[in-house]
Amino acid sequence: MSSEKQVQFVVTINAPVPTVWRLMIGPESYKRWAAPFAEGTYFEGSWEQGTKIKFLSPPSGDGMLSEIAERRNNEFISIRHLGMISNGVEDTTSESVLAWAPAYENYTFISVPEGTKLVVDLDIPGEWVEYMNEAWPKALMALKQLSESERAA
Repeated sequence: MSSEKQVQFVVTINAPVPTVWRLMIGPESYKRWAAPFAEGTYFEGSWEQGTKIKFLSPPSGDGMLSEIAERRNNEFISIRHLGMISNGVEDTTSESVLAWAPAYENYTFISVPEGTKLVVDLDIPGEWVEYMNEAWPKALMALKQLSESERAA
């Protein structure tokens, strides 16, 4: 884990916490806000605590193998990334994966007068920091627009 960096992103969204929560983890809305990571990205599995979840990119289906380490509805989600998926093969034991796994991705939802303050804390392998620093702000802006447009509808 020595090559890991901790990174934080924060956004204030003019929509109530339950709306932001629902849109962040809903299968169809996830595809929309997560598109900056990879167009068409999706997940398989459940956001329930203790369950496995895969974050995948089409058309290959490559991605991350993870589990929901903790979930407090409308407050907090902790994702424990366990490994990679490549060509349909799950890798949790290779040297390259063990260099960073497990890594955590935590979402904290805070009710504020403006609506929701969303704090995203990430453990990122060093070689992915630049990519995540570009993609996460775009993804959070997409989630903000999605949440605020739903509120206005």
